Amino acid sequence: MSWPPQSINKSLPDAKSVFFNLPKPTPCLPHVFLTAISLLFFISSTKRNPSFVKFLPFVSSDRRRFLKIPSMSHSGPPFATPQALSDWLKPRLPSDSLASWGVKPGTKNVHNLWLELSEGETTIVDSSPPLRTVNVVTVRVMGKDDLILVESRQQLSDGSFRDRFRPLSEKMKPNETVEEAVARAVKEELGSVIDPGSVRIVPGSYIKKLEERNSASYPGLPVRYVLHSVDAWVEGVPEEDFCTDEQEEYQDLNGTMELEKAVSVRKHFWKWVSSDSLRS
Repeated sequence: MSWPPQSINKSLPDAKSVFFNLPKPTPCLPHVFLTAISLLFFISSTKRNPSFVKFLPFVSSDRRRFLKIPSMSHSGPPFATPQALSDWLKPRLPSDSLASWGVKPGTKNVHNLWLELSEGETTIVDSSPPLRTVNVVTVRVMGKDDLILVESRQQLSDGSFRDRFRPLSEKMKPNETVEEAVARAVKEELGSVIDPGSVRIVPGSYIKKLEERNSASYPGLPVRYVLHSVDAWVEGVPEEDFCTDEQEEYQDLNGTMELEKAVSVRKHFWKWVSSDSLRS
């Protein structure tokens, strides 16, 4: 008898037939149940909370681009610490610019900017680069023979000097009127040589204008100055060149140590110049 027997040979399928006729796996009941529950949960979640799907595209490792810079707050600092402000500025400014703050002679550091924001003297807009806005009162102190008092330079707390050649100027406080700012500015910068209450604003001399330029104090950070200018008579101002000591440029915020880290003005140097030289 031949091998294999014919009856048996006919009953054996070939390999191809075996492969394509394998029985299909029957879904396991627990797997089907879990899949149905997951699908039902996803559908019901999106119906109850449509914003669930909207959040998905915003998942990113770079969270800075979703931050919104807070506007000036009178009730508290817009940044909790100078480090928080520095972290916010780093991706928005050239690295060499930020690194020069407080290092390059005549510049201030991030602690100064944080104090300005905290005291409401400065606002900053989230742009590229950020834009700093400051309201400044400028007092053209009048002297004899049509002379104007200007600050020729300043000595800073780090021992450096910076040239100024501009009339007495001071950043305004929140909700401060021009008259109040003038009185405070004269007291703070000339108070060591004059008596308080000796300022009279020249009627009709008020001028308001806008100026935008690169900041000398914070390189790389553009600044918009809202200038409030007045002419004034101030009694008791020396007729020769003189210098004065600064009267507390910054306030101590809840006993923080940031005042010691900030670069502050220590001395002002003053001289009389002709009004024509300021126009040139």
